[in-house]
Amino acid sequence: MKLLSIVIPCYHSEPYMQKCVDSLLPGGEDVEILIVDDGSAKDRTAQIADEYAAAYPGIVKAIHKENGGHGSAVNAGLQNAAGLFFKVVDSDDWVKEEAYFKVLETLRELTGGRETLDMLLSNFVYEKAGEKRKKIMHYRYMLPREVLFTWEDCRYFLKGHYILMHSVIFRTKLLKDYGLKLPEHTFYVDNLYVFEPLPYVKHMYYLDVNFYRYYIGREDQSVNERIMISRIDQQLLVNKLMIDYYVARRAELVRSRKLRSYMRNYLEIITIVSSVLLIRSGTQEHLEKKRELWQYLKEKDGLLYLWMRGGVLGSLTNLPGKGGRKISVQAYRLCRRVFKFN
Repeated sequence: MKLLSIVIPCYHSEPYMQKCVDSLLPGGEDVEILIVDDGSAKDRTAQIADEYAAAYPGIVKAIHKENGGHGSAVNAGLQNAAGLFFKVVDSDDWVKEEAYFKVLETLRELTGGRETLDMLLSNFVYEKAGEKRKKIMHYRYMLPREVLFTWEDCRYFLKGHYILMHSVIFRTKLLKDYGLKLPEHTFYVDNLYVFEPLPYVKHMYYLDVNFYRYYIGREDQSVNERIMISRIDQQLLVNKLMIDYYVARRAELVRSRKLRSYMRNYLEIITIVSSVLLIRSGTQEHLEKKRELWQYLKEKDGLLYLWMRGGVLGSLTNLPGKGGRKISVQAYRLCRRVFKFN
């Protein structure tokens, strides 16, 4: 059995996917690299995937499917994963070799122990186009280092520090047993990917190495603000699914105060991002969608609504009138600079 399955969702990724795959090949036979061609028909993505599979038959597997979006590609990768652990690496990102070896060594050491590792966390680095100074996202002040721990051993997460897809490796069986299935034809499902499995995670390990390199700066990237506003209905769908999930597991989350706090705070920032994007668009239709989002939250869980609405970010996001909306956006930008939100 392979130690680690790495899934690379690819959609018209010809210009950059080779850098991604090449950074993962040094993992050797311990790793299986699943290149998921998500219906790419306008470039050589499918052919490049097949070329790697032919050149590295014991390591790389090419999976071809009809276009279904990022979540669908992750689903296909998970369905085909044979490794003990599971990692998603986007096709325009890459990993650092020295840290990669340390991650694999750590996974090897923790396999077969008395306590089962459910989730390994490491740092990621923003590789922003045009910027020489790289921002490193780490968890040094929030998590115990290089020891197995539980949610109750965590310190409280700082604003702007969350568990993102770039920083996490899950145990494959945990995801499969839970039945993780991300929505198709929907962007921003990575928020569900790092949210829904958390109640099933018992034992974690934080490795303080700068492993994942997250490229940001392409005009067509899904996290570009203009693109996010154009796809706001998909952001809202993910936001509401996260609300539904949190509310449905309220009774379970009572048993772990720190897990509940983390998930509630993460849900808060996603809701604030949705709200600010709706304000930024400036249309009456989007302002109505913002009102509907907060009403949806209120109807699902009145106490959660009051907590979120009464917080600093919730209050600033719901200031009345055109002047209030302008203050909301400026306050959010300030918070993003201070707390380093993505």
